[in-house]
Amino acid sequence: MSIIGLDIGATKMTAGVLRGAGLKKVKTCQTKAKGTTDEILSQIFGLFDGLVNNGVKAIGVGVPGLVDEKGVVYEAVNIPAWDNMPLKKILEKKYQIPVYVNNDANCFALGKKYFGKGKKYNNIAGVTLGTGMGTGLIIDGKLYSGTSGGAGEFGQIKYLDGVMEDYSSGKFFIKKYKISGDEIFKLARKGDKKSLKIFDEFGYHLGKALSIIAYAIDPEIIILGGSVSEAFKFFEKSMKKSLKESSYKKTYSRLKIAVSNNPQGALLGAAALCLLEDDR
Repeated sequence: MSIIGLDIGATKMTAGVLRGAGLKKVKTCQTKAKGTTDEILSQIFGLFDGLVNNGVKAIGVGVPGLVDEKGVVYEAVNIPAWDNMPLKKILEKKYQIPVYVNNDANCFALGKKYFGKGKKYNNIAGVTLGTGMGTGLIIDGKLYSGTSGGAGEFGQIKYLDGVMEDYSSGKFFIKKYKISGDEIFKLARKGDKKSLKIFDEFGYHLGKALSIIAYAIDPEIIILGGSVSEAFKFFEKSMKKSLKESSYKKTYSRLKIAVSNNPQGALLGAAALCLLEDDR
């Protein structure tokens, strides 16, 4: 059986065909995040050209927003036109196959459970660090989205003078230092002392965020993904120190922290939404 996965991010969207445990025909484009509903839908249709055929049985979509049980997207902060977007209904009408839609961080966590470093664990927090901070939760082996799809939104918890993701995602570098995470990463790799200090500061705040997750669900493993996680070695030490200081001793001693080494983790997770439905 072939399944199409679509990962819609604030900066880019990626689609691919899942056969077995491997992705084929992966296509990417830049997301018109400030575009109209029709413009963004046209981008999706363009990615699906050449992918949807008689062998495709279902489509799974990960989106940067909350999703209700009917596949309606809301609270899509980075794609303003998509508030109350009935994405599942639109895609099912066009392609006449089942479509499953969920939050992108939920998809990331699901992808880790099916295909990645979460395979042998039943209680997982998948944390995406990119434009914002997202968290997908696997509890007792099952994806947990909450009553209205909003479970795991730790990035929106009030923290200091803003919310947690202001300090635990790419927003931190832009808001406080007026420089992108990518630029800081490049400088840190060259040994720039100021950049290394900034990553230490970032790690401190991220450790606080992860401690909240640890208190809330006591996971076996937290798996980090997203563009900022590529700089893990520069903030690992300060993050773990902060997490240890803010957690119960037993919780910290048993908690594992891992970094996803698959840049298509969320895409695999989007496709895994279809497998999740098959398992029910």
